Amino acid sequence: MCGRFALRLARNEIRQVPGHDEVNVDDWIDEDEFIPRYNIAPRTYAPVLRRRDVGDRPSDSPAQASSSAGPSQSQGHHAGAHYVLHSMKWGLVPHWSKFEDKTLNTTNARSENLVEGGGMWASIKGKKRCAVVCQGYYEWLTKGKEKLPHFTKYREGKLMLLAGLYDCVVLEGQTQPLWTFTIVTTDANKEFSWLHDRQPVILSTRTALHAWLDTSKQGWTPELSQLVKPYGDTSNPLECYQVPKEVGKVGTESASFIEPIANRKDGIQAMFSKQASKSSEKSPQSLQAPKAKASVKRSRSPSPLKIHDLTSQSPSRNKSKRDTDDGDSDVLDVPATPKKV
Repeated sequence: MCGRFALRLARNEIRQVPGHDEVNVDDWIDEDEFIPRYNIAPRTYAPVLRRRDVGDRPSDSPAQASSSAGPSQSQGHHAGAHYVLHSMKWGLVPHWSKFEDKTLNTTNARSENLVEGGGMWASIKGKKRCAVVCQGYYEWLTKGKEKLPHFTKYREGKLMLLAGLYDCVVLEGQTQPLWTFTIVTTDANKEFSWLHDRQPVILSTRTALHAWLDTSKQGWTPELSQLVKPYGDTSNPLECYQVPKEVGKVGTESASFIEPIANRKDGIQAMFSKQASKSSEKSPQSLQAPKAKASVKRSRSPSPLKIHDLTSQSPSRNKSKRDTDDGDSDVLDVPATPKKV
């Protein structure tokens, strides 16, 4: 599955679709609906890349509207094709809906259901396909009773384009259309089966992207069925690593969410530096019995056991242990370097 992703770039940079020189964006519809975030969750707005429709209204921005008169719809499948970005709400609401049913789980669409046909996706999979723009996506590894978040991205850092579907509806009591999308998922490839049994469909090549966004044929083809298979593009390798647990809470934001947890200032590096600092602060005198105990008979040397008892009850030692225990418990599960696949 894919239940969270990141896109924390400036809007003008997103418009360039870094790493995809073949993509020309004519316009960004409802651009102001999107707020760049490291932690994008369902039921919030995010930009998708889609083919321009004849009925598309120009953007409210004069600068964007001036570029909206791009090539005709028939050019959508050629290299250098022109598309539009469109801010839509994550969690597809079908066009036949009368209200937004929040119990309907449409965050993801299983690729098997698209290939087999039928179901709620049948009427839109042939003509309403899009690519969800992101820096990478989050997935949670189940380890005992814990769920440890991991971030997956391209190794070289270019933007990811995930296969998606979209729809549009005017709900009862509303006058404005509601645009929504879902992310298509497939079986995880063997390199990612340790993390989860599903992963999003990644459109990693120019051919795959243009084939997915070409809706001129108004139907589902064998070529599309090939596109939704597990990821296998060795020319665009992925990397995956554990990230902070805080990303699991909707609404939280931090640049550390897309960085390996081992690099955090309050992570492994800080824990070891804290321990080293406390060790250097302890002097040999701090390990001796207090002078107040000098009344002990001189014929008896201080018992090593009693000295050990005194130091084990030292406030500074107790504090050191608490500092370690209160740290992120998941840092102990972190590999020294990000897992590359």
